[in-house]
Amino acid sequence: MSILKEYLVEALYLLPGIILALTIHEFSHAFVSSKLGDPLPKATGRLSLNPMRHIDPIGFIMLFLVRFGWAKPVMVDPRYYKHKKLDMSLVALAGPLSNLLVAFLLTALSMLVAVRYNLRYIAGQTGTLMTVLFVVYQLLTVAVSLNIGLAIFNLIPISPLDGSKVLAAFLPLRAYNKVLQYERYGFIILLLLLLNIPGRFLNIFGVSSAVTRYVDLSYYLNIARAFVTNFFQSVWEPVFNLFL
Repeated sequence: MSILKEYLVEALYLLPGIILALTIHEFSHAFVSSKLGDPLPKATGRLSLNPMRHIDPIGFIMLFLVRFGWAKPVMVDPRYYKHKKLDMSLVALAGPLSNLLVAFLLTALSMLVAVRYNLRYIAGQTGTLMTVLFVVYQLLTVAVSLNIGLAIFNLIPISPLDGSKVLAAFLPLRAYNKVLQYERYGFIILLLLLLNIPGRFLNIFGVSSAVTRYVDLSYYLNIARAFVTNFFQSVWEPVFNLFL
């Protein structure tokens, strides 16, 4: 298989999961903010499950090219919140939690498809149905991974990610104001971590990759994603053992 064909196949597997993850994430921000009395998400058309309302074309393309991208941020008006810091954190937390919920449910569905596939494989069945089951399983597992990854990534307490707003709810006012002063540097810090600039800098001075991986953000993101994935599977396994 050529490199281009491999890339296109991978992109097709990623596409549904990316659309689902981004749409659910941004809709959840809009939904919770709306429930807290903010009319802006509805007025700007973000209180919708239509992916086109949430997907940023450039950020969407970047997700395929470099596995790092973004959606259109949901505009909110905190003036309508009764408890500004707390409500802002709830709105921020809604996105990652919705992705984790979707991943949890899709984990069960992927396990069910896997069971059906294995039963037919053992029985010696072949043909179109087996191919369809395999493709569906791959799509589901990719969607699970993307939703978990998006949730964990957004919980990093660095602006402009959701985790920074969640953290703000637990900070004293003085510390909160101090954090706000450095908020504009958050994206630069995040970009440096994503590109593993600290690790690359250490490599220049001869530090081995076995050591520099511990300053690589993706190393910890992958560990966290694997942990959550295994946890979700372990929760569903007793249910499947009971009924299947």
